[in-house]
Amino acid sequence: MPQLDTSTWFTTVLASSITLFILMQLKISFHDLHKNPSNKYLKLFKPTNPWEQKWTKIYSPLSLPQP
Repeated sequence: MPQLDTSTWFTTVLASSITLFILMQLKISFHDLHKNPSNKYLKLFKPTNPWEQKWTKIYSPLSLPQP
């Protein structure tokens, strides 16, 4: 039975690992992350309901005066 030649395995695994590392670094480096996220969309939103503009107190039935 012939012996399996494993002399090139180290080179193959090392080259594959380096290639995968470089490809992943390139893939990650092309992502555009926002440096300073702003809530400009929230500033443009204006509530149209009158109860959203003022504070409304909600009374619990237990806190009301008893008749």
